[in-house]
Amino acid sequence: MTVQSVTDATFEAEVLRSELPVLVDLYADWCQPCKQLSPIVAQVAQELVGKIKVVKVDVDSNPMVAQTFRAQSIPMLLVIAQGRVAQQHVGVLDKPGLLRLLEPVMPRSAAEVSPAELAVWVAQGKALPVDIRDAGSFARYRIPSALHISSSELASRVEELQPFDGRIRVLYGRSEEAKEWSEKLQADGVQVGYLSGGFLHWEADGLEVERG
Repeated sequence: MTVQSVTDATFEAEVLRSELPVLVDLYADWCQPCKQLSPIVAQVAQELVGKIKVVKVDVDSNPMVAQTFRAQSIPMLLVIAQGRVAQQHVGVLDKPGLLRLLEPVMPRSAAEVSPAELAVWVAQGKALPVDIRDAGSFARYRIPSALHISSSELASRVEELQPFDGRIRVLYGRSEEAKEWSEKLQADGVQVGYLSGGFLHWEADGLEVERG
């Protein structure tokens, strides 16, 4: 089970003493927004097995946990690392938002590049963004100066991914797809990075987008 139920009695052992960072979903059975959030939490839990621990707490059955974290409104999400609250959010979150909430406690791959880092590297001439989405998406909006190589073409255009001009290539699109391609290409000896959180994260951070 990727999302574990914990109680007032087991919270300290399962959450506060956990070696992994813990995402805590405070919910109640009668709460409709909680039901909206639940499958998103479960999906993230499945994808991040081994990197974070995900638990849920029914606030009606476990008043001590609810009182400790002043859960006056639910759903409430807590990110707890080494026994301390690192992040918290009240209300429903979409998947990109939930991943951003977890970002400060996630172990980072050497190939992972944050939007802020990529923006600085592009400005310094150290990186070239590579948009791996379809041509239609690229035509509508993209990171300025990005090169377009759709994911279906990456294998046949490997030469363009080499840093022959001194700029590391950083793949972006859907976060998981870019990560998978980055890992595959690196295994083949092509040193590329990928944008954490994908293009959605770049937009959400208010960084420049070129349209049309």
